[in-house]
Formats: sequence, C-alpha cells, structure tokens
Amino acid sequence: MEATVKTVSGNIVDVMSTELYPGTITIAGGTIAAITRDREEYDTFILPGFVDSHVHIESSMLPPSEFARAAVVHGTVAAVSDPHEIANVMGADGVAYMIHDGTTVPMKFCFGAPSCVPATGFETSGAVLNAEAVKTLLERDDITYLAEMMNFPGVIHNDPEVMEKIRHARDCGKPIDGHAPGLRGDDLQRYKDAGISTNHECLSRDEVVENIRAGMKVQLRKGSAADIFDTCIDLIDQYPDSLMLCSDDKHPDDLVRGYLNDMVRIAVARGIDIFNILKVASVNPVVHYGLDVGLLRRGDPADFLVVDNLIDFTILKTYIDGQIVARTGTTMIPRQQPAAINRFAALSKEPSGFSVLYTTDNLPVIVAVDGQLVTERIAVAPTVEHGHIVSDVARDILKIAVVNRYQDTKPAIGFIKNFGLREGAIASSVAHDCHNIVAVGVRDDDLCTAVNRIIQEKGGICAVSGGNQAVLPLPIAGIMSTDDYHAVARKYTELDGMAKSMGSRLRAPFMTLSFMALPVIPKLKMTDRGLFDAEAFEYV
Repeated sequence: MEATVKTVSGNIVDVMSTELYPGTITIAGGTIAAITRDREEYDTFILPGFVDSHVHIESSMLPPSEFARAAVVHGTVAAVSDPHEIANVMGADGVAYMIHDGTTVPMKFCFGAPSCVPATGFETSGAVLNAEAVKTLLERDDITYLAEMMNFPGVIHNDPEVMEKIRHARDCGKPIDGHAPGLRGDDLQRYKDAGISTNHECLSRDEVVENIRAGMKVQLRKGSAADIFDTCIDLIDQYPDSLMLCSDDKHPDDLVRGYLNDMVRIAVARGIDIFNILKVASVNPVVHYGLDVGLLRRGDPADFLVVDNLIDFTILKTYIDGQIVARTGTTMIPRQQPAAINRFAALSKEPSGFSVLYTTDNLPVIVAVDGQLVTERIAVAPTVEHGHIVSDVARDILKIAVVNRYQDTKPAIGFIKNFGLREGAIASSVAHDCHNIVAVGVRDDDLCTAVNRIIQEKGGICAVSGGNQAVLPLPIAGIMSTDDYHAVARKYTELDGMAKSMGSRLRAPFMTLSFMALPVIPKLKMTDRGLFDAEAFEYV
C-alpha cells in the first residue's frame, strides 16, 4: 500500500451541499482534517466513493478480501453484504469466516445476520439459523443489520419464528432488509409495517414507485442475472432520497469489467442530475445503514474518488481511510491466500440416476427468463424413448437435475426450457440459496459427468461437451475460489463461452442456472426434493 497522502486537490463534488468547487482536502490519521476552497479550476474531480447497498459477495466466486481488490478499481469503497450464501452451507461459522476475511483489507464491508437459512423448508441446506442463532449474530458489533427477509409470506401471516427474528433486530436497533418480488397493496404495507425498510426485488417500475410510496427504500439492481436499473433511471431525479444502487449478484467476469461506476455513468448520460445519482450511489446507503464511510465532510473518514471527468467517470484513484487502494485500473491492495472451509458429502452418481420414467402426458416445465430470477411455467407433451422421458433439443426442453450435496441421495429431476443447449451439460454448486448441485443437460451421461466433476472438486462450475470438460474449482464452501480475481474471471469467461458454444442463448447461463433452485422466487423452481411451485409454496 502507498503511504497516506496529506493533501489532495481537485474540483470537489460536494453532494451534501450540492456544490461543485475547486478545493483541497487535507488528510490526517485517515480522516479529513480540512477542506479548503481554491481559486483555480482543476482537471480532475473528487467525489464520494460508491457503496453497493445490497450484494452477496459469494456470487462473485471470490472471498471478501479478493472481491475488494477488484471492487476498489471501479470506485466502490464499501458494500452492504448479506452472507446468506455461505451461511446456508456453513451456518454461523460461514458468517464469521466472511467477517474475518473482510477485515484483512481496507474496503469497508457491512455484514448482516442472514434471516432465512434455509430460505424455505422445502430444500436441504448445510445449516439452519433459527431465531436464537440470529439473535446471537445480531448482538455482535460487527453485524450491522438483519439481512433480507425472503420469507415475506411469513411476515404477512405473522409466522412466530419469522417475527421473533424481526423483533430481535428491532430490539438491537438494527435495520431490516427486505426481499419481496411482486408484493403489492395491503400485503406490501403489512410487510413494511413489520419493520422491513428496503426491497431490492421489485419487478417493474410501477412496483418501485409503490414501494417508495409505502415508505420503503428501494435498491435499484443491476447485477449479472437481474437488471431493473435501466428501466428506472428516471426515478432517481423524482425520488433521490428513497433509492440506492445495488448489484445483488455480480459474477467475476462482470466485476472485472465494471461495477457501480457503470450505473453512475449511464445515469448521467441519461440526463440524471449529478448530485442526485451520487446521493443514490453514495450517501443514501451510508445514512440508512449508519456506515463508517466518509462523504467528503470535515471529520469524515477519507474515503473518496478522483475521476477524470463527470461524464466518463474513469477512476484515477480510490482512497479509503486516506490510503490509495486503486490507481487507474490497478488495485493497490496486496493479494493474500484465503483459507478454505467447506461442507460436502455427496458421492459420485450413475447415469441411470438421471432417467425419468414416462408416467404423464402433461409434463410441467420451468421456463427460464433471460436477465430475470423469476421463471414462467408451461405444460407440454413429453418426448419419450424406451419408456423414459428424455430431453427434446428441437423444442429446447432439457433435463434439469438438483443433487443434494450434504447427503448422498438420488438426484431430483425436472425439465426446463430456454437454456438452448444442443449438446452436453453444465453444472454448478453455486445454486441459491442452499448451494446443492444444479445441472442442465441434453443426455443423462453428460449430466452425470458434469455433476460428478463438481462432486470430485467438492464444489465448482463446469461444462461438459463430448470429450471436452472445463471446470472452475470453488473450494471455499463450494461457492468461492482461492485464486486471484483475474484468474477466476478468465476461467469463468471460458466456461461461459463454452456453454454458449454448446447452444445456450442466455446472457449469463451459469448465473441463470444458479437461481433455478431458489424456491422463494416465482414461479416454478427445482430443489433437491423435487419440482416446486413458488407461488403456491408446494411441490408440483
């Protein structure tokens, strides 16, 4: 790391007072000791660092320490992180792992207590965090909030366990994050009145407005799998006090290319007021979560960015606590080798375990939606060979399998449309939220081979096509790598390209695959126990 810089000059974008003026920042002991106004204009601009208001670090396939090395390059100085991915695998030990690893780097992580581990009782997880376990986490000083309450039906219907978790958060005076796709009207108001303060799962522009009018803070999401930001940009000028930016899930290849800086640049290009977009990108999450992140005020931590202009927002330098942590596309945070913890008990499978007997002429099929976490559902006449239902490439109806990683059980098999594979199979142990193994493929033997590669590695993502196999091992809880972020991004890009060469037309096939086992997102999903109707909350 470079030595602390004592003074930094530039045109200061003062979001708190909505002023733009030339000035010099004096830094002492990691804080802003003084800000003086200068007479001369500068060629660079100083603005507050960006804050991701809701992210699952694990979805980058990187631990916090490595995620930070990539994020600061793009001007993100802090992240509000829900560690429920690793908590579903490792429980409270996984949360502790994330907190500890995050403290080894300058980037500021705000971790929450996962509220829904597992997300439902309709799938198998590696751990359970009941109300008492959540209370213990919330009592920690390094846990800042109750993470997304995905069980919104439990909130609306006053489920005792759910309400006890909410009560613990309120008793601790900590904010409660929401997760409520499609929740409207009186149910939305009940959800908010229970103490839920945010929602990052709005499905439409109208829904964003309704949430704001109900008193919620809405996190506009632009992630690797879901994106509502582009359709809601104009709302930033209308509701600058009620919006924040988030990625939710950011895959490694996307993280290398850009982050919240892209959202800010897009908004300014669309005519959004610079002070409003920076309020949404920086100020609002700091205020809402009470983060120890500077906002260019005297006495604040010296967390800020130096950019080339207010159009391109090219990050020249990123400062955290007065230290330069990134310079013109290069991270200044030293790499460290993270520890690996895991929980994996599945044993190798046989191709016969992926066969499906012909028993129905009305086959329910998941319909994946590109760029969305929600799915549709259809029913079709099955394609049958030798008394078994098989994939139908011509109709793009393929087998989907979910394999319990925590116990050695038989695969659960269903059918899915829109993955587009003409050959082979893809598989992943990144399968929200319980992170069992999920796979989609054309033939049973390819499905089996892909699943077995994941089992052999005790976690990873892979693609199998004929004699070709590619795998990215994920030894940290089966969901994160121990490699540096450039290497992980390259391997992920290779796998993404291989899946597309096999026929997938999805923008991010592995990200979409990772959400096909999440039973809290409508409409139809596949868990390790069978096909699940996420609207009726029952197995099909």
